[in-house]
Amino acid sequence: MADVEFRLEGVDELLAKFESISFDLKRKGGRSALRKAAQLVANKAKDGAARIDDPDTGRSIAANIGLRWNGRLFKRTEDLGFRIGVMHGARIRTPGNPDPGLNGPTPHWRLLEFGTQNMPAQPFMRSALADNISAATNTFITEYKKAIDRAIKRSAKKAAKGV
Repeated sequence: MADVEFRLEGVDELLAKFESISFDLKRKGGRSALRKAAQLVANKAKDGAARIDDPDTGRSIAANIGLRWNGRLFKRTEDLGFRIGVMHGARIRTPGNPDPGLNGPTPHWRLLEFGTQNMPAQPFMRSALADNISAATNTFITEYKKAIDRAIKRSAKKAAKGV
């Protein structure tokens, strides 16, 4: 896998707002913001897969790209995370290689993504993240700021009613 490094700049304002809301609100708003950023990357991966998909076959790699909440990571470390990948596993389980249509298994995506000794790689998943890391980061930051502002307004409203 390719290692992608990035730095968040300009989040001082966001960190200052963290102090005024509770842990639950941070987690809920963070999950929503992270989902929107991950959807941006998933959509770019679908666009890249659509460019290399063979239109003559019924199977579509782009139709099988999915976005899933990473519950295991959250339970272990309480870190937020989403997984973006191609669904249906690595191989076709039905003998005879039937073609069930658009959402049928596409195990050949790995051959296209990583290449073989006879074919160069045509990465669409790795490039979706690498080429859009700044856009995804900006989306996360802006959506998270909105979520935190809403949480602050709600807590201020509750405090005003209680007083």
